[in-house]
Amino acid sequence: MKRLTLALITATTLCGALPASAQFRKPEDAIKYRQAAMTVMGAHMGRLAAMAQGRVPYDAKAAADNASVLATVSRLPFAAFGEGTDKGRTHRAKPEVWTDAPKFKEATDKLFAELGKLEAAGKSGSLDQLKAALGPVGAACKGCHDSFQAD
Repeated sequence: MKRLTLALITATTLCGALPASAQFRKPEDAIKYRQAAMTVMGAHMGRLAAMAQGRVPYDAKAAADNASVLATVSRLPFAAFGEGTDKGRTHRAKPEVWTDAPKFKEATDKLFAELGKLEAAGKSGSLDQLKAALGPVGAACKGCHDSFQAD
């Protein structure tokens, strides 16, 4: 039952995120939305990293839950990088997000693929699998931030 509920929530969230760029009345709304989603992603990534690094005890259920939330929420911010959302509020997105959209999409697709592997590793209950999957996710995040986020 929990899996069905999670699947329904995930599907609803993703369907709602697809037309999200059309839902923002002002560019600053899109910027706030994507910043908030990135903050949530960072929180869940931090929880997983803490377990993988041994800073907190490994909890298989918490790892699975955090990996699942991270995989779902990761799709949200990218709906808010629409045309015109480079202005209106302070942000750290580089102009390349819009001027090199194919490279940006490639970076996000890589992140989504790695997060799929992380979610599977979280469901496995294995700390070793979690550790192995976490590194490539971190690398995908870093690669995108290096290319598309200003300091």
